[in-house]
Amino acid sequence: MVSRFVTALALGTALIASPALAQDKKESLTPQQAALPYVVDADQTHDRENILLLDLSNGGRVAIRLMPQWAPAHVERIKTLARQGFYNGVIFHRVIEGFMAQTGDPTGTGQGGSQLPDLTAEFNAIPHLRGTVSMARTNEPNTANSQFFIVFYPRFALDHKYTNFGRVIAGMDFVDAITRGEPPANPTKIVQASIASDDKPVPPPPAPAAAPQISADMLSNSRSN
Repeated sequence: MVSRFVTALALGTALIASPALAQDKKESLTPQQAALPYVVDADQTHDRENILLLDLSNGGRVAIRLMPQWAPAHVERIKTLARQGFYNGVIFHRVIEGFMAQTGDPTGTGQGGSQLPDLTAEFNAIPHLRGTVSMARTNEPNTANSQFFIVFYPRFALDHKYTNFGRVIAGMDFVDAITRGEPPANPTKIVQASIASDDKPVPPPPAPAAAPQISADMLSNSRSN
């Protein structure tokens, strides 16, 4: 399977992009797409059916406002997979400083996805601001499936080329703390992904590693060396 990626063209010469870098042409937008609202509701008590919660292994909970007005099929896909537990335990496998953090591949390689069919692109005029959540894909437009990325800083060169379907409304500091790398040596994981209206509790933190048991024989061997 071809790797699903996000191009790094927005970073200029500071970053060498994937060999499969897609130099996509700007897609034409309908008047309806161009008129979509840019503002998102940051109140987590509103429309909880369209808030994605990511509990991360760095101890944080990230709240993402899903925007079906922007990309209804993509929002429905994310909600379906979250409710199936698909994202639980999945790592952020591609995290580039100053650019974005990508996740959603259960293989952790950038080449995997769900068993559901790929989605038809829903490109829109919503800009890729800090905290934008958008779908990764191959160099073909209609190949988004399960992988998505969160933008650290504005990257307007991605506009009209990747389906922007939501924005972080709380916990961006925990997104900033996601471990960098392609892949990271010690990647940050999504411990649990859920929809706010399902009222799933924050999972307990992982138990600390048990200290090794030292026997009298081990001490004796240590003194004899």
